[in-house]
Amino acid sequence: MHISKLAIAIALGCTVTSVIAEEATPGSDIEHVVVSSRVITPVRELATSVSVMTEEEIELRGYANLAEVLRIEPSVHVTDSGGIGSTSALRIRGEEGYRTLIRIDGVDVSDPTGTQIMPQVGQLQSSNVSRVEILRGPQGLVYGADAGGVINIQSGRLEQGVYGSVRAEAGEYNTQNLSAEVGGGSETVEAYLSVSDYSTDGFNSRIDDTDPADDDGYDNTTVHAKVSVKATDALTLGFVARHNDGEGEFDNCYTAAFSISNDCDSAFEQTNFRVSANYALESGNQQLAYAKTLIERENYTEGASSYFTKGTVERVEYIGDTAINDQHTVVYGIDWEEEAITSSNESRTQTGYYGELQSEWVENLFTTAGVRYDDNEDFGEHLSYRLSSAYIWELQAGELKLRGAYGTGFRAPSLYEVQYNRDFGYAPASDVALKEEESKGYEIGLQFTPSAGTFVEVVYFDQKIEDAIVFDMATYSGYLQELGTATSEGIELIGQWAINDAWTIKGNYTYNDADDVNGAQRVRRPRDLANLSVLYRYEAVTAEATVRMVADAVGISAPLDDYSLVDLSARYDVTENFSVFGRIENAFDKSYQGASAFRSRGRAANIGVNYAF
Repeated sequence: MHISKLAIAIALGCTVTSVIAEEATPGSDIEHVVVSSRVITPVRELATSVSVMTEEEIELRGYANLAEVLRIEPSVHVTDSGGIGSTSALRIRGEEGYRTLIRIDGVDVSDPTGTQIMPQVGQLQSSNVSRVEILRGPQGLVYGADAGGVINIQSGRLEQGVYGSVRAEAGEYNTQNLSAEVGGGSETVEAYLSVSDYSTDGFNSRIDDTDPADDDGYDNTTVHAKVSVKATDALTLGFVARHNDGEGEFDNCYTAAFSISNDCDSAFEQTNFRVSANYALESGNQQLAYAKTLIERENYTEGASSYFTKGTVERVEYIGDTAINDQHTVVYGIDWEEEAITSSNESRTQTGYYGELQSEWVENLFTTAGVRYDDNEDFGEHLSYRLSSAYIWELQAGELKLRGAYGTGFRAPSLYEVQYNRDFGYAPASDVALKEEESKGYEIGLQFTPSAGTFVEVVYFDQKIEDAIVFDMATYSGYLQELGTATSEGIELIGQWAINDAWTIKGNYTYNDADDVNGAQRVRRPRDLANLSVLYRYEAVTAEATVRMVADAVGISAPLDDYSLVDLSARYDVTENFSVFGRIENAFDKSYQGASAFRSRGRAANIGVNYAF
């Protein structure tokens, strides 16, 4: 496996770092996560690769779009097909964006109407997000067999009393970002509500559009609410509702006469809700939940509707965990899901059953062993599994952790892929009977933690996709199946160094060799990703400088240039409740491309205020 010059430079030049920080939370000595197996687990005991982002980190970085916040996490790369709010793909370890599952307060925000079922990450705003957990690798056993990576997002918090905040920001490209949140409750009822409104004139994102005045603007309004009711000492009822409304401008759409126009608009509307009942026993928890997603998307060319689709996802899930004894816990569940493109009367159901044994056989030896069975209405029965193990040595110099995991999965062809080949495809795509993709992958990691706030970790990962479904870029006939194995193999170097109470250095480097079935590099998968941040805290001042480097990527038809970006952010707490903040994105105004045919945003300065109570 070739290690690039960029990798060597970073490895020799600094202790590369990232943010799997086991920071203390109020009332706790250990950071807990729920993304790995959907039960609260200390980070220390995890054998899988999980990153945790705190509310302080998200607010300090200040990026309006959540995908921008996630770009500097290990093995995460985001490509945008246009300007702000455009269709974006968030890839983890080089796998497709539609293998990434995103849940917000337990609500799956996947879009069933897309080419593949995937979250519309370009529409997700970071306002009022309090925590993000990222599971890397094809090991989403309890989420679904096609989860090649899971992002679990939490908004606000449910607690007694009253709290809230109001935030206003303005900046380059006539950008305005307003948000507010309020939460609180009693011993019986707790509630939270947040609203955000983002607007920008944007920039001219398409390279072949030479009109400097043809900016691609974007507007987004998001409302999110959740309620928790303690019906009895053991029974808690929950409700989550979310509405996301985005409108954007783009170029290169077709008129009714099949001529190309740059007067193009898009409208996106997604509504999610989830109701749940959680029953707590001495031995564990039992939860039953129902969730529904409603999506509408429409494009306009010169004011006339040129594309319209809508769809739904309904999901019923039961999840339980039972402690057999002090050493062993069983996690188990059932989920039923129906995805539908209602505008074209296409639908499909899938039912899954899973169980996982979590054990600490001896002190500091943690293992999991789980199996999942899925029955897809169109593509039959499938069995997948996940195994993981971690052992911790408590040394005089610190703590050493060796871990490993192996997981498998599958993805059925999407409703759109099947429908396109059937109704619009021609040979060779129309002659292909699409079947499911199968995935498998493993990882081995070693982490050394000499002191609180300081650690270094190296992870090797190897993932494979059998019979990947791809669009025919040669004759545009439809969707083809690559008979063979596509790979994604690499190394992650991760760490953090708390120099003293004021200074912290953190960052990560990922080498990722992602090849298709013919051994060619897969498009929009940089072989080199690196991020380095320097954080400074002193009394009322918090500041951070971040360098993001991307190298050795290819577009659809040609290699993409390497680039490095510098972002600066700072916050000053004027009083305990009032603060001012600012940031400069792409501080050196670097011109770069994340995808062929599209330019990216230049330097952008932003300033704002926040009042919290």
